[in-house]
Amino acid sequence: MTEKHEKGTFGIPALLSVGLGTLMSALDASVVNTVLPVIREAFHAPIGTIQWVVTTYLLVMGGLLLTFGRLGDLRGHKRLYLSGFGVFLPASALCGVAPTAETLIAARVLQGVGAAIIVSNAPAILIGSVHPSRLGQALGLQAAMTSLGLALGPSMGGWLTDMFGWRVIFFINLPIGAAAFLLAFRHIAEDGHLPSRKEPFDGIGAALFLGAFFALQFALGRGEAWGWGSAATVGVFAGSAALGYLFVRRESAARSPMVDLSLFGSRLFSIAVGSALVNYVCVASILFLVPFYLIQGRGLSASKAGIVMTAQFLAMSLTAPVSGMISDRVGSRAPATAGMAIMAGGLFLLSAMGGGTPLYLVMISLTVTGVGVAIFVTPNNSAMLGAAPAGRKGIASGILATSRLLGMATGVGIAGAILVAVVGGRTTHGLPADRILRAVHIGFLAAGMIASAGVVLTASRGERTIPEPTPRNPSLPSIPGPSSKT
Repeated sequence: MTEKHEKGTFGIPALLSVGLGTLMSALDASVVNTVLPVIREAFHAPIGTIQWVVTTYLLVMGGLLLTFGRLGDLRGHKRLYLSGFGVFLPASALCGVAPTAETLIAARVLQGVGAAIIVSNAPAILIGSVHPSRLGQALGLQAAMTSLGLALGPSMGGWLTDMFGWRVIFFINLPIGAAAFLLAFRHIAEDGHLPSRKEPFDGIGAALFLGAFFALQFALGRGEAWGWGSAATVGVFAGSAALGYLFVRRESAARSPMVDLSLFGSRLFSIAVGSALVNYVCVASILFLVPFYLIQGRGLSASKAGIVMTAQFLAMSLTAPVSGMISDRVGSRAPATAGMAIMAGGLFLLSAMGGGTPLYLVMISLTVTGVGVAIFVTPNNSAMLGAAPAGRKGIASGILATSRLLGMATGVGIAGAILVAVVGGRTTHGLPADRILRAVHIGFLAAGMIASAGVVLTASRGERTIPEPTPRNPSLPSIPGPSSKT
């Protein structure tokens, strides 16, 4: 590692590698959505088939985050992180040359595996590569790279597709990923907290969690079509709950569990996880409802709607690093609570939007929510990861990433249920704009109330100082710096 801890700085090459990996995974998640209609037309595939190009990536990534986070704790985060690029980059090339929709979907499954390895181990690598007094700043920069990837995806995907065809959106991963791999290989030190003896991996627990996660996501994805109270939807939800119960029983009894449930015995850790879930429920509501408001409620083109929505992601990109620096100085509870409150205020502003609201006011409301999300996320992540012991940073990173996906899926399910209930059907095509506007109003009111509850939850957790961890590279001295509150 090239940057010294004595200077109170973080390892710039390690941070850059993690930032590029984060940017790549976020970019790939958002860029494909933009050109999905073009891919469908190129393959002459039905909508029911082509939607799996997006769905499989998210399902596989979400279902494997805990698995690879735990494997990182057992086998080394650097080793797992590097192997993630070894899966993701060839899979991206396969996506780019896929001859059929089915082979593209299969390649996206491999991409999801690679993304899960990268995303679940990146925060743990950051923790071992930075001085404790700069942890919030490093996590803030990582959050900024995530927001930047989400912001660039729609516009970059459309432009590249218009200029070179849709296949190029997968090939752009290759130079980004290669640079991240080389930086990680050369500058990220080996882990200093691997188990002294080789602990077994809990494959049964991993399988139970994967089954519970897939069943939950399937129920959330099909609930609108089947009916939320139908026997099929209730049955799949019950199956997910049963597998989840078996997973908890297994982890409580296993000698070397995949998820150390004692982590949730920490009030700080468990409340930070709950707050993260609330945050991402609200974020998903914004991402789901705003396009309906702009395109079907206001009649904007997709490109113009994308420009309006960019305001939120740009605000997040600019605010996240600042939030990290603040949390390093004052602790995490106050800024996280303030961020959740600002997001709640932005959601209530969005709920007041009507058919004649000027677009600049819409962008201001989105900017407020983006600032709130960025101020919340960095200190909350710092608190959650800091509360985990040294040998459990990888699984804590996996829990963090899983809470994000679960929250997003739940938020889409809630917003979708409200939209269907208000418009009175299973499709919004051809419905009057006033029904869309009404549904968006109710949806954002509900999200604002959920965020308000999140303010109380976030404020209720404690504040404590984390002991400084042993550096990832044991040869570097650990020089005391400013205390890092979480």
